[in-house]
Amino acid sequence: MLSPISIFCCLATLSLSLLLHSHKTICANSNETDRLALLAIKLQLHDPLGVTSSWNNSMSLCQWTGVTCGRRHQRVTRLDLRNQSIGGPLSPYVGNLSFLRYINLANNGFLGEIPPQIGRLNMLEGLVLSNNSFSGTIPTNLSRRSNLIELSVDTNYLVGEIPSAIGSLFKLERLFIFHNHITGQLPASIGNLSSLLAFDVRENILWGRIDSLVQLRNLRLLDIAFNHFSGMIPPPIFNISSLEVISLSENRFTGSLPVDAGVNLPNLRQLSPNGNNFTGSIPVSLSNASRLEMIEFSRNQFSGRVSVDFSRLKNLSFLNMGINNLGTRTANELDFINLLTNCSKLERLYFNRNRFQGVLPQSMANFSSTIKQIAMGRNRISGTIPPGIRSHANLNWLTMDSNLFTGTIPPVIGELKNLQLLDLGGNFLQGSIPSSLGNLTLLTYLKLGFNNLQGIIPSSLANCNSLLGLNVSHNKLTGTFPQQILSITTISLYLALDNNLLNGPLPPQVGNFKTLMRLDVSGNKFSGEIPATLSACTDLEYLNISGNSFSGSIPLSLESLKSIQELDLSSNNLAGQIPEYLKNLPFLEFLNLSYNHFEGEVPTKGVFNNKTRFSIAGNGKLCGGLDELHLPSCQSKGSLTTLLKVVIPVTVSCLISSVCFTVVYVWRRRSSRKASNMLLMERQLLMDSYAELSKATDNFSPANKIGEGGFGIVYKGILGKNRTEVAVKVINLEQKGASKSFVAECKALRNIRHRNLIKIITICSSRDSQGVDFKAIVYEYMQNGSLEEWLHQSNDQLEVYDLSLTQRLNIAIDVACAIEYLHYYCEPSIVHGDLKPSNVLLDQDVVAHVSDFGLAKFLSSRNPDTAVETRPSSTGIKGTVGYVAPEYGMGRGASMKGDVYSFGILLLELFTRRRPTDAMFSGGLTLHEFSKMSLPEKVIQIVDSSLLSEVMASSSKSTTWRDGRARAEDCFETVIRIGVHCSMESPTERMEMRDVVARLCHARETFLGRWI
Repeated sequence: MLSPISIFCCLATLSLSLLLHSHKTICANSNETDRLALLAIKLQLHDPLGVTSSWNNSMSLCQWTGVTCGRRHQRVTRLDLRNQSIGGPLSPYVGNLSFLRYINLANNGFLGEIPPQIGRLNMLEGLVLSNNSFSGTIPTNLSRRSNLIELSVDTNYLVGEIPSAIGSLFKLERLFIFHNHITGQLPASIGNLSSLLAFDVRENILWGRIDSLVQLRNLRLLDIAFNHFSGMIPPPIFNISSLEVISLSENRFTGSLPVDAGVNLPNLRQLSPNGNNFTGSIPVSLSNASRLEMIEFSRNQFSGRVSVDFSRLKNLSFLNMGINNLGTRTANELDFINLLTNCSKLERLYFNRNRFQGVLPQSMANFSSTIKQIAMGRNRISGTIPPGIRSHANLNWLTMDSNLFTGTIPPVIGELKNLQLLDLGGNFLQGSIPSSLGNLTLLTYLKLGFNNLQGIIPSSLANCNSLLGLNVSHNKLTGTFPQQILSITTISLYLALDNNLLNGPLPPQVGNFKTLMRLDVSGNKFSGEIPATLSACTDLEYLNISGNSFSGSIPLSLESLKSIQELDLSSNNLAGQIPEYLKNLPFLEFLNLSYNHFEGEVPTKGVFNNKTRFSIAGNGKLCGGLDELHLPSCQSKGSLTTLLKVVIPVTVSCLISSVCFTVVYVWRRRSSRKASNMLLMERQLLMDSYAELSKATDNFSPANKIGEGGFGIVYKGILGKNRTEVAVKVINLEQKGASKSFVAECKALRNIRHRNLIKIITICSSRDSQGVDFKAIVYEYMQNGSLEEWLHQSNDQLEVYDLSLTQRLNIAIDVACAIEYLHYYCEPSIVHGDLKPSNVLLDQDVVAHVSDFGLAKFLSSRNPDTAVETRPSSTGIKGTVGYVAPEYGMGRGASMKGDVYSFGILLLELFTRRRPTDAMFSGGLTLHEFSKMSLPEKVIQIVDSSLLSEVMASSSKSTTWRDGRARAEDCFETVIRIGVHCSMESPTERMEMRDVVARLCHARETFLGRWI
């Protein structure tokens, strides 16, 4: 019989055994919950690298890639899939991983909203979703996760406000929300985050004051740049002794910085209040912040003397004081330069665009060998350029423009072999251009204009074979056109030789500058004829040869200058008639032909239709033109009697012939209308056989299919012995209207040629191998596919592509130019009828080509208000929902204004990346209204966020005088406004394509010109 003690022990042992078994069962079941949750997450992912391929039943989930389990319970505690190119939405099942402490999905392609189920994870300490495509708002229930230490949702597309309850995360140390579209003010509860070490909300749309931040006593990083914060900076912020980085850039702060700003900041490494409206002086107390590495005060209204003791800032590498009102116009105000010689790590020094005056201290030669960029332009600095500049062997940027420097250009500058930008323009420099500048083989910009330089342009400059821009204007340079410059074919932005004493002819080799945008040789003594080879400079936008002695006529070859915007030929000895082609140059905004010897009729179209856009003064033998010019009428040659004697017999003869021809033509047309149409096509387009096209496309293999439209399928092919890449559009003849579309497209494209229109290589109208009718059109192949594919990439694409702001501007202009050409430069005028992103194709250089003319119509007039179809269709024009003009739905025929509407929608889609049929557009809201409501101040909220990323990145790297974000915002507003005006409901309120082209080009020029 067992004793009571034995019985107790047995029962205890049994209970323990049952407890352990029960615990194992619970763990197994819980582990199964995690497994099922991870598999559900995997199901929605696009995983091109196969990272989650290990997530299967063949191994324990704790061995799955990116998964970490706890040792005790074998539950998932970490999910780390960063940098794995994974895309798709994040499944709500993530909320079932109840033991999860850390999630890191950074640098992937996740999209959709952040699942609010993450708020269930009671143990969560770290949530890192940086650099994805998450949208929606920050889940408010995350504020319940009291263990959260890090919350990083930066670089996404998040909207809405920062949740007010975020202040309950008392353990939070790192809060990164930067580079999103977060709006509103900072919640007051932010001040409760007493453990916060890093707070970064830059590049959002936040506004208001920042008073709540003064309570964050442990803060090390404070970055609120590129928002709309305003008011004065609370002085207590400069008492947070733990701060290492303070970035206030590009906001709307006012007032002055505290006098003792540097006293209580022993750990400060970066101070960036640039791009605001600060006034007062730069605090002398910054001398105490001995760990400072970067100081940016640019683009404010700071004034007074710079008295900071930089000699105590041994780690300083970047000092930017540009674009302020610094300087007192008293002696020794440049003495701060002496103190900078002790900064052994200094790389960039900017104090341009201020009021400094006096002579540069010779101590400047003692700067550290690390110095790379010095900008001191636009002050009142005098004296000579110190020869000691030669000691800065690593210098790549030197701007001393618009000062009072005298003397000569030191030849020792030629020893700065790393120099890329040299700007000495706008001074009082004399002597010759040193031949030693030819040693600067990395030089991209050389600006010596507006000085008193003499002599010839040295031939050694031919060695500067990286030059993009050369400006030696407004000097006293002599000699002929510098032959040595003609070999620098890299010059593409500007070549300014104007206002010198250069003579002789303009050599024909000037045509070597095929990519040059601006050429100015005005105000010299050039003579001879204008070289016809200028026609090779097809990128020229500005050409000025005025104030010379050029003679002869304007070369007919200049008709090829299709990009020209301003052409000045005034004050020469040119003669002959004004060429007709000048009225057809599509971008020409201003033409000056004054003070020459032109004669004959003045055109009235194109640039000549507005007297403010051209000048013809000082030409005594001109006639006709606009009534406002008050020129005499152009008289016809010969008497009326003589004219009638010639005209009447010819007219009668022509009339008889025409009647006979018409009778025959009508009879034949009735008997074989279709055959004659195809015969006309055959005369103007080469024909390929079905067999050749079948071979080119590997028997129309599905693997070669690259697109599909309403009337056919497009295949990629390799055609002929030359193995030319082509796109073959096979017409689906069973589709109603397909044959008519085929004829319409051939008819529209057979006689038109434009760089932004798709080119037909050949057509095929025969029978296939089964004897069935076969029709196809062969186009040039576009390597970069359609604009549709770039804007709206599918989730299964391995790579994600983004078009830059410049590329989008170029594409918009390309498309606008193509439509303008169809409307105004074709005879008869053509309406495209189906303009949309899928019909805009991009070649290998991302140049846009408008395609698919299956719905094209011919108009009877070029007046956009009166033009109608030459043969109206009884069924009306077709089109694509979202892009087709509203009046077409009411039975109105094709018109130019219909194309304008479609272009407007395309333009808005190009910059917002939202289709007009997006699900968000309902209940009366359209893409047009959505865009219209953003004007003028909220445009930044609707443009494609990838453009904002580009602008922010460029701005952060830009120099002091390049306010990238502001210029980009101006560009965005202009483009959206154009899109809205083009897509007005009433046709009469829409713009004309010629005005669209002009405005878009101006927007591009303004944007790019300020970045150069």
